[in-house]
Amino acid sequence: MSVFRHAAFEISVAKPDGLPPPDAPEIAFVGRSNAGKSSAINTLVGHTRLAYVSKTPGRTQLINLFRLKNGVALVDLPGYGFAQVPLAVRLQWQGLLEHYLIRRPNLVGLVLIMDARRPLTELDRKMIDWFAPTGRPIHCLLTKSDKLTRQEQAKTLRETRSALAEQGAQITVQLFSSLKKTGIDEAEAAIASWLRREESVA
Repeated sequence: MSVFRHAAFEISVAKPDGLPPPDAPEIAFVGRSNAGKSSAINTLVGHTRLAYVSKTPGRTQLINLFRLKNGVALVDLPGYGFAQVPLAVRLQWQGLLEHYLIRRPNLVGLVLIMDARRPLTELDRKMIDWFAPTGRPIHCLLTKSDKLTRQEQAKTLRETRSALAEQGAQITVQLFSSLKKTGIDEAEAAIASWLRREESVA
């Protein structure tokens, strides 16, 4: 059975000090606005509306935490890079992301959501450069891969892996489609390995 089934919404916070005590492992999901982050979370947990899916990019302005039965939390972070959001709001999100991703002691890894049609934008690269020094792993989901042909999928995956290899950090990447429900097992295996690693260290 999937380790991500039976997730339940726990809390939404606007500031890091509103988060629950860092007693259990947390896995963060982050990505450019409208890259399919909420849909990916819903697909992984097998729930159609656990994470809110909006046609309007930039709607997720809070840190949303979903708790699994094993105590692990999936953390849905605000999307980044949506130009129409006011500057003051973008700066607030940036501060929220920075504080959480750099300082949260129980964060075990980052799932970076990228649209397979436009992977590794400048902001995606900045996120990787920014987070990689923490030493925690990054797993990239190339979402909406169903919108590419098989040949385009293979080319995109190959080129993205090659580009990420140059980063020299713990970064893995795969194709993913919430619509076709493909890539779920691969994503679960990658993320579950982080939890096993945490258990062995503990």
